[in-house]
Amino acid sequence: MAMDDGTRDLGAAGRAAPQPPGAPEPGAPQPRRRGRLLRRTVIGLLVVAAVSGGVVVVVGQPWRSNDTATAQPNAGTGTAVVQRTSLSSGMRLGGRLDYGTGVEVTGQGHGTVTRLPAPGDVIKPGGAVWEVDGKPVVLFTGERPLWRELAEKMPDGPDVKQVKRNLVDLGYASGLGLTVDEKFTAATTVAVGRWQKALGLEQTGKVEPGRVVVVPMPVVRVKEVTAKLGQQLADGTVLKVTGPEVVATVQPEDEQLPQFAPGSTVSLELTGGATAQGRVRGFTRSGDGRSGGGDGDAGGAGDSQKATVTIKVTDQQAARKALKNGQPGVTVTVTDRSAKDVLVVPVTALLALAEGGYGVQVVHDGRAPALVPVKVGLVANARAEISGGIREGDRVVVPS
Repeated sequence: MAMDDGTRDLGAAGRAAPQPPGAPEPGAPQPRRRGRLLRRTVIGLLVVAAVSGGVVVVVGQPWRSNDTATAQPNAGTGTAVVQRTSLSSGMRLGGRLDYGTGVEVTGQGHGTVTRLPAPGDVIKPGGAVWEVDGKPVVLFTGERPLWRELAEKMPDGPDVKQVKRNLVDLGYASGLGLTVDEKFTAATTVAVGRWQKALGLEQTGKVEPGRVVVVPMPVVRVKEVTAKLGQQLADGTVLKVTGPEVVATVQPEDEQLPQFAPGSTVSLELTGGATAQGRVRGFTRSGDGRSGGGDGDAGGAGDSQKATVTIKVTDQQAARKALKNGQPGVTVTVTDRSAKDVLVVPVTALLALAEGGYGVQVVHDGRAPALVPVKVGLVANARAEISGGIREGDRVVVPS
């Protein structure tokens, strides 16, 4: 019985079993069989390199004789089209698309909740977040919630500066010469009165803590509504909000984290087939509260012991479409090397030539496949860059 390494099974007496007529003598070379073994070995190595994201510049190795390569393809083979495209190699990680983990927004004061937004609503500064007793509670941008009523002649403070900044940005301080500082001046009272008039409120010139919701984002998207219509407002979570942009999140190992430097670019492949670029915002560790870099929310759930990297998606339309279609999966590639506008074939189409180097079998209608020597460049994602006597649109033999 033949063994995988080319030896034969010996009987109990140590004699070789009889061989069929025409079989080669023991120890005689078997070039075609050897060629097939080499083919499996080299293809296996190339595929492993491609799957692992490695960059391979192939060097010639003996494979099989040219007469074997130019024979008709076996029943177990098919063809593939030579394509002109771009290749890139590097680290690839699976991740998810989402709007972020969400920031809790709490209510202040008392009263009955008379209106709530719906999940997915986008609210800009100056817009109503919800209503209490039929009166709007307005979104302001800032770093800290209001903790006291603001009025003229009150002690200076950063909360005053925060409100004045919003009044200026919303246009209510036009022509007043209002300085954005920590003093609540007479001009501030006028600006507040204008703001209250636009909202249909009594023009008291004072800002109550329960009238404003302050969040550290310029625009928010409602992720979840916790409160119920008709309930009494009490200090507690009313909404969870995120930024309005879809982000991608991945959880690399700690040794991979340095490749996700804040501000660096990555390539994204969405589940539906669309591609986009991304920019790394930063990372967080939900397990210990540590973070690095970043200019927005980190999102996504997973292993709290790993860092969660947040990536801004450039093609927001494609990202929103993927989420709408229930396809949140995304593949993130940190590019190591790339080759643009090159001819590409499946890596399994490569044949090692006996004289060294590589070739492909080009199929022409009605004729036997012709062996064409090629130069191999970048190998990535089970595809190989080739050049030489080959053209875009040619068909090459590959194992089926």
